[in-house]
Amino acid sequence: QVQLVESGGGLVQPGGSLRLSCAASGFPFRNYAMSWYRQAPGKEREMVAVIASSGGGTNYAGSVEGRFTISRDNIKNQVYLQMNSLKPEDAAVYYCYCRLPADTGPRDYWGQGTQVTVSS
Repeated sequence: QVQLVESGGGLVQPGGSLRLSCAASGFPFRNYAMSWYRQAPGKEREMVAVIASSGGGTNYAGSVEGRFTISRDNIKNQVYLQMNSLKPEDAAVYYCYCRLPADTGPRDYWGQGTQVTVSS
């Protein structure tokens, strides 16, 4: 079955960096776009970054543009989010996401999330 497992979250000071990883399994990873979302307490889940199946195209939320970088390794079946110059407002649970086809229509898959805390 499809599994998305995030890792790499933790506590970091403002201005610091973290690298999140998402290990994917159970589907042909190289064929599908992958995304990172985040959800802070009391806020809606929001898209952070998306990367095309080949890795050739990326898109970012305006709030992270220039600070975060999404990448993928289609051999290791992993997607990454390098987060630099972290701000307190970046604190959230970060989720790996993909949408895959199914007999009954597209289906959304989410990882369990990894907590990112930005605090001095």
